[in-house]
Amino acid sequence: MQKLTITRPDDWHLHLRDGAALKAVLPHSARQFARAIIMPNLKPPIRSVADAAAYRDRILAALPVGQAFEPLMTLYLTDNTSPAEIAAAKASKFIKAVKYYPAGATTNSDSGVTDIRKCDRVFAAMEQEGIPLLLHGEVTDAEVDVFDREKVFIEKHLIPLVSRFPKLRVVLEHITTLDAVQFVLNANRNIAATITPQHLLFSRNALFKGGLRPHYYCLPILKREQHRLALLQAATSGNPKFFLGTDSAPHTRNTKESDCGCAGCYSALHAMALYAEAFESVDALNHLEAFASFYGPDFYRLPRNTETITLVKKTWRIPHEVSFLDVGLVPLKAGEEIPWQMI
Repeated sequence: MQKLTITRPDDWHLHLRDGAALKAVLPHSARQFARAIIMPNLKPPIRSVADAAAYRDRILAALPVGQAFEPLMTLYLTDNTSPAEIAAAKASKFIKAVKYYPAGATTNSDSGVTDIRKCDRVFAAMEQEGIPLLLHGEVTDAEVDVFDREKVFIEKHLIPLVSRFPKLRVVLEHITTLDAVQFVLNANRNIAATITPQHLLFSRNALFKGGLRPHYYCLPILKREQHRLALLQAATSGNPKFFLGTDSAPHTRNTKESDCGCAGCYSALHAMALYAEAFESVDALNHLEAFASFYGPDFYRLPRNTETITLVKKTWRIPHEVSFLDVGLVPLKAGEEIPWQMI
């Protein structure tokens, strides 16, 4: 296949930051995606409907003239989130989900939940209102190996959560393990998962190829090859429980290449080309459109897009760096050739 035209996709997990950073990265996502679920982990986080409305206005104001893009807003769940805020979020129409971060799990997660059971009243309200819960599915216990954090979260927290709230709509975001795939497959139809391009393309060996590779460091961290293959099988299976979420996360070069580098891979520049590469690797390009463009809107109960994008089989080299905050931003697979590009 040399050319692939698909319904314009959506990104169901995206970090846009704010201010000058937002203005720098937003065009990359808006060029490919019609809509995106916007992560709320700013400083301070997006905790209320008023916060989300103001952030949404800033995103729309930063959108280049001529680009069409709809930000789908989320609230940042804390120990103090109230059921009343959930009702207000539902009434707002533009807030589509609530995001759970375990305190300290990843970038700007210091205000996250300290004990998931403290939020049961909120989960009951979300179950009633039909608002999805988006999970950063890792524990942060110091005694748990970093490569086991997702598996332990599923066993310790997620299985009891869905037992307590069987009608709660849940997206286990950026899944990384066979354990997560099996959980989603065996769960009821209210449970879905997003998958990133880096977790489809790379195992944890990529972190150490020829030395320490900080631009492949993300959380949840890359796992063993057996887990990558399980994710690839899930994404290309045609199962509607699995859909696209890049988790594209911009960081300046110096904050990645430091003695305590930030977690996050930047893929917004070329996300659809990366997904095409992953799907082609298992001869499954015929399933890319549904994964990228159909299953996400269906889960979120939104209409599918009507526009299209076109990918062509044409090798190109990813730039070593893109402009970002006068420092520079290194995209995923920087300096490497990839076989697909969007036109």
